[in-house]
Amino acid sequence: MNIVYLLVPTALLLGFGFLVAFVWVASRGEYDDLETPAHRILLDEES
Repeated sequence: MNIVYLLVPTALLLGFGFLVAFVWVASRGEYDDLETPAHRILLDEES
């Protein structure tokens, strides 16, 4: 039962950390354009 006192706060802290990281990355516009990088690999660029 003592391990629950360690695991529950650790899980909450990790979950909160991932949520903060996601909000931070999303606010910087990292997920604005999801299609272009997938199509760019198909285009042949001349050097």
